[in-house]
Amino acid sequence: MENFFNNIKIINLIFKWKWHLVILIIIAMLLAVLFSSSLFITPLYKSSAVIYPSNTSPYSDESETEQMLQILQARDIRDSIINEFDLYKHYEISPDGKKHYSYMVYEYSEKVMIGKTPYEAVSIEVLDKDPFIACDMVNAIIDYYNLKVRKLHNEKFNEVVIMYKKAMDDKKKYIDSLEVIIHQMNKEYGLIDYGSQSREVARGFLGTVDGSNSSLINKSEVLKLKKNIENVGSEFILLNNLFNQETAKYIEAKMEYDISVMNLNRNYTYANVITSPYPADKKAYPIRWVIVALTALATFFFSVIIISYIENLKLSKKNT
Repeated sequence: MENFFNNIKIINLIFKWKWHLVILIIIAMLLAVLFSSSLFITPLYKSSAVIYPSNTSPYSDESETEQMLQILQARDIRDSIINEFDLYKHYEISPDGKKHYSYMVYEYSEKVMIGKTPYEAVSIEVLDKDPFIACDMVNAIIDYYNLKVRKLHNEKFNEVVIMYKKAMDDKKKYIDSLEVIIHQMNKEYGLIDYGSQSREVARGFLGTVDGSNSSLINKSEVLKLKKNIENVGSEFILLNNLFNQETAKYIEAKMEYDISVMNLNRNYTYANVITSPYPADKKAYPIRWVIVALTALATFFFSVIIISYIENLKLSKKNT
């Protein structure tokens, strides 16, 4: 009941001072309109983009989106934007000041917002007094992101290219050395195709050649080739198998090398732009109706407190 009577008391007080309150609120609203105008607050225009990462793989336990956030917030991208748009001059910060970079980082963080959306995308928002500069800055941030990721990937692709090139060179040298030995064995021992020659030697040695050719068998050459096969045949087989295996490995390395070179020379993009930025035709800051409404509420609240104090002061004097 006490709260009820207190509320009635406040309502009666408001009605008693209603015209004073109305005048005060109107004056406060007019002042809010004035001080939130471009005469006192520079209007800012917002340009934004929504992007998804592409052609990337996550590091450690972070997702591609978290990786994109880390790269977009990198210092070299921020410095590139500062230099390209001459933000020291644009934000009216003296580059010769003692803490000029700290002031610039603070101003940049106030004007450039990069965050993750609920759908694992990344939003980039830029506020600026020039709507075209705001739009260009968003596009530039995306471009510098692509350049940085491409540089990181190219460093890795170049390492892979160098690795496979060295592996290919080593394989080629080994294959050439095997080829030289096999060629020498071809000349010295007459070994060319172990399987076919072994069968023919067996037929000539055993005299199982059919037809008129049976009388033309060169027994001495058969015996010589038989002796060579017995002496170096196993070595010849091993060298041929090694040669074939190393050639297959060389071809695999060559295929990987070609893929790595293709990746190194390919100009990937690493951001899929879902929502493209555009120059805003309506300011985003300050929101005047919010300022006016909050000013009106604050004026009403503090006026009621002051009026209550005045009424209580009058009542205490009357009782005295």
